[in-house]
Amino acid sequence: MPSKLGIIAGGGALPARVVEACRSKGRECFVLAFKGHTSPKTVENVPHAWVRLGAVGAAIRFLHEAGVEELVLAGPVGRPSLGSLRPDLRGARLLAKAGVAALSDDGLLRMAIRELEEEGFRVVGAEDVFDDLLTPEGVLGNIAPDALAESDIGYGVELARAIGAFDVGQAVVVQQGIVLGFEAIEGTDALIARAGALQREGAGGVLVKIKKPKQEARADLPTIGLATVKAAAAASLRGIAVEAGGSLIIDRDSVVAAADQAGLFLVGIRVA
Repeated sequence: MPSKLGIIAGGGALPARVVEACRSKGRECFVLAFKGHTSPKTVENVPHAWVRLGAVGAAIRFLHEAGVEELVLAGPVGRPSLGSLRPDLRGARLLAKAGVAALSDDGLLRMAIRELEEEGFRVVGAEDVFDDLLTPEGVLGNIAPDALAESDIGYGVELARAIGAFDVGQAVVVQQGIVLGFEAIEGTDALIARAGALQREGAGGVLVKIKKPKQEARADLPTIGLATVKAAAAASLRGIAVEAGGSLIIDRDSVVAAADQAGLFLVGIRVA
């Protein structure tokens, strides 16, 4: 029997999908939920504990008491200001040790994973829990990008790599060779809404989302779901391109069907 899985749950739909995957395989799981970030629905009818984001000592204690051996970090957690974090003693020591790394998304993730591994936990990616999450290569629905869209995708990849190298974000929206917006702290859906309002006449914009060049692959891989497709359709974008083998699609069949119904292309692209 596989060991009990600990799910460190952020927001969005991914944590609940990991819980469902454990149930379907008969695997025990325990959810560590963050106050103000995790949906209460995620922890319904599953063993769990709630902690505030800065309570590192309590979080590790709960995981040990639950008897978990493997851990998965699932779902985004909005980064608080250092002033609002209110770390406990262990959290304060961790932040002091991390230094400037604590100010970046990638730095925080690497720091958290290193601390968990030093506690004896094995950290795995969400795609290791169930294998239908990773984006495959190629056109995923009935609509394919045309030559103009392919050009926008290529330009978007270059731009996303550039902002990713500075740990800014994972996504960009390009329309007819014009950059409509980069993802920053606001998240992908807010980027889509903002970029959609800036579109010019003609063929709509394209959302391109890839992982950052130095990203910790076991956490915070680029992720899209039904909400992404709905946001793109509402903003009158023409399609979505995500990194094949380096991004996650939650409920892929439903997402592809929704993209087809909305008239959007959805494509997995290889990024060298």
